[in-house]
Amino acid sequence: MAVRRKSRKRRARRSFSLLNALESYTYAAIITENVAGTSPWGLLTGKTDLGYGTYTTDVGVGVGVSTTGAVGAGEISLGDIISEPGQALGIMSANFQTNLIPMAIQAATVGIGFRIGKRLLRMPLANINRNLVKPMLGAGIRI
Repeated sequence: MAVRRKSRKRRARRSFSLLNALESYTYAAIITENVAGTSPWGLLTGKTDLGYGTYTTDVGVGVGVSTTGAVGAGEISLGDIISEPGQALGIMSANFQTNLIPMAIQAATVGIGFRIGKRLLRMPLANINRNLVKPMLGAGIRI
């Protein structure tokens, strides 16, 4: 019986792709915009202003209507989630249920767009990586 050769182990790429990072940030932006009402950066660093209060809306001709309800619910931040977890998660779950279909359509569009874009721009991206990025930034980063 013949001796079996061991196959060589395949290594994962150890480079950071700027295009994959942009795609990941786009997905994060879709989720945070539709669920929390803000960008990923705004989710992390936004104001902690969620609570209940009374606010007045001007109806016209100097007449205002006073309403009691959630204040600061338009943009949920990490501070809001920590300070008022029940209210923040309730608002976020309602936004998720409301925006589920638009989120799915946006995510599918982004996925298809990046896949087609990467295929169409394969040669120019390889040229940029080979001639510009690798000599300047090293082997660890690629577009």
